[in-house]
This record gives sequence, structure tokens and C-alpha cells, in this order.
Amino acid sequence: MILCITHSKDFYNIDIFFEYLTSKNIPWFRLNSDRMNHYQKISVNENSFELTDESGNTIHSKDVQAVWHRKAWGISTPEELDEDYRKIFLSAYASLRYNLITVLENIPWINPFENERKIDGNKMLQLKLAKESGLTIPETIFSNNEEKITSFFHEFCGGKAVAKLHSLTAKTMNGENLISTMIIEEDTLENISDITYCPMIFQPYIDKAYELRIVYLAGDFFTGKINNSDNVDWRLANGDYTWSAYELPEHIKSGLTSMMEEMGLYIGAIDMIRGKDGEYYFLEVNPQGEWGMLQKELGFPIAEKIADNLLKRINTHE
Repeated sequence: MILCITHSKDFYNIDIFFEYLTSKNIPWFRLNSDRMNHYQKISVNENSFELTDESGNTIHSKDVQAVWHRKAWGISTPEELDEDYRKIFLSAYASLRYNLITVLENIPWINPFENERKIDGNKMLQLKLAKESGLTIPETIFSNNEEKITSFFHEFCGGKAVAKLHSLTAKTMNGENLISTMIIEEDTLENISDITYCPMIFQPYIDKAYELRIVYLAGDFFTGKINNSDNVDWRLANGDYTWSAYELPEHIKSGLTSMMEEMGLYIGAIDMIRGKDGEYYFLEVNPQGEWGMLQKELGFPIAEKIADNLLKRINTHE
């Protein structure tokens, strides 16, 4: 059995994944991470667990041979729960979820949980490993210090920078509730003192020819080029854009492969910019970033390749 950890609103990507496994007579189990609370019955001991989900389906850890950690959402709380008890509720269920996950740590995962958590939570480490792998990165500072940010702006940014949160606030790719990447210019610095309440990442603005969303999957590349060079963040284009297939240069593939292997990740959605200067700039990798639009619009078999990788590693005991 292959376990897929996802959330209750997820669709399309995982539907293709499940259909493909079913066509090969491989059993699977969908575990909605946001419902790992009072909706489910969960018991964990030192080396096993049993879980009955919100629909009454039961899974035993002994039956799980591989895990696709598709996407985890925060645990939902009951509306009737007293406000003072919510933190206790969330803490207790988060601990239960983590204990359950670690029972499975010695079987094949996409991606290994601890590797993914470390990389997803540390954009500066991402940039460090990208640079060490021969990729070009923008000058970067992650700070709440007004003076340091102002000095960085004047030294590296040539009068125009971008500022963004370490983590996006949106759960989907349609831009809803998304705090965008912001343009910072000289007059914007007058209000930069507010940064003390919300540290942000600052980089020089790159005059781009186009953006790339690259799905790396165990040495394979599925790359989409987007026609939105006028937007600072393609996720805010509200669907007013198109994708086309793109072939990366071999030296970029080599650098990305080296970086992903150093990170210990089998899959990642990588954002890069092709500058008008001809350079490829690495921005970030989201270990479980969105790629459904590439499969849907360009016909890339990403969901099937994820399943194939897990099945191969089960059979080779990797």
C-alpha cells in the first residue's frame, strides 16, 4: 500500500496519482492531514500505528510500504472549542501527527519528512546550497533591521528591489489571500521602519525575460515557461497567462541535480528567472510546490512518475 498525505481540499494531482495506482492494482490510502484531529481515531505506539479516518477507513502502519507527502495543512479545530483550549488542542494533535509520521521514516518517502521540513523552512539554506552547486543567486538579505535593509538597497539594488515573506500565505495557486512580492523603490524606504513587525526577504529586482517553474523529480526535469514577464510574481496573474514547455541547458540541470541531491529531496518545484542579461537566477525550491498546471496544460506525466519512483524503490528496498 502507498500512503498519500494530503488535505481535504486537494484534487486533480492526487486524483491522477490514485487512478494510476489503481490501474496497476496497487492499493493506496488517502490521509487528510487537516483532519488528523477529533474526526479521526488514531493510536500510536513505539513502532506502529492504527488510524481510522473521517470516512471510517482504517489503515495499519504494517501495511504501508511507501509514502507520498503531497501536502500537509494545518490541523483544523472544532468551532465549539473554547478559545483558551485551542492551543492545547493544536499542540496535542500536532504531536500525535508527528509521532505517527516518524513510525514510517524507514520506508521510501517523497520527500523524506525531515529533509523536506528543513529545506522548506530555510530559504537562506536553499540559496547557500544553490550557490555551492554552481547556480546563480540574487544578493539576498532576510531581516527586520531598517538600517541593514537600507544599506543593502543602496549597495546592491540599483534603486529597485523586491521584498517577500519567507513563506506565502496562500494555500492555492489562484492568488487568493496571497501576499505578493512587493516592489521596493527609493520612496518606499520611507516606510521601511514597519519591517520590525514582519521580517522579509529582500533582493535586487531582476529585469527578466521570463520565469520558469521547474519540477525536478529524481533526475528528471519538467519545465514550464510562463509568458508573464510584466508581473513580479506569476502566481498573481489570475490565470491571464499561458505555459509552454522549455528545455533547460545542461549546466543548469547539472547544478539543480547537485543541489537537490545535497538537500536529500526527490521532488521539488523550483522557481527560476531568465534575466534579460541571459543569466538563469535561482530563486527558491518548494519541496511540494504546485505542478498540476504543468501536467494539465503541457501533458507532463508528473503524478505517474511520482508513483513509478515509489514503486521502484519499494521493489529495490531503497
